[in-house]
Amino acid sequence: MAGVLLSAASMLLFGLWALLSPAGFIDYVNYRPVNEHLAHDAGAFQIGLGAALIFSLVWSDAIVVALAGFVVASGLHTMTHFIDRHLGGHGTDVPILGVITLVALATVFLRVRKKETS
Repeated sequence: MAGVLLSAASMLLFGLWALLSPAGFIDYVNYRPVNEHLAHDAGAFQIGLGAALIFSLVWSDAIVVALAGFVVASGLHTMTHFIDRHLGGHGTDVPILGVITLVALATVFLRVRKKETS
């Protein structure tokens, strides 16, 4: 369990850093040129991985764990596309990513609910 918590903490720490301070994170990893949106996306996905590791300590259903981690990552990814829309992308990015996130969230909800009633 300590290994899972340590792994989760590292993903959450670096993910939050990339999401909240992209320039500082990019300086640390020495990645050039600076791409703020790419750092935001990397942070979103690292946080999703960290969340999935935490969820694995709560749920034994691998599909629920994977989908819940995906929901966190995809939800944050959707948010970064909304926040960074001035940096480029497509007008359809946020709605498409949002729908994918909601479908995954609904799937988690239905699967957990089904297991509780079984």
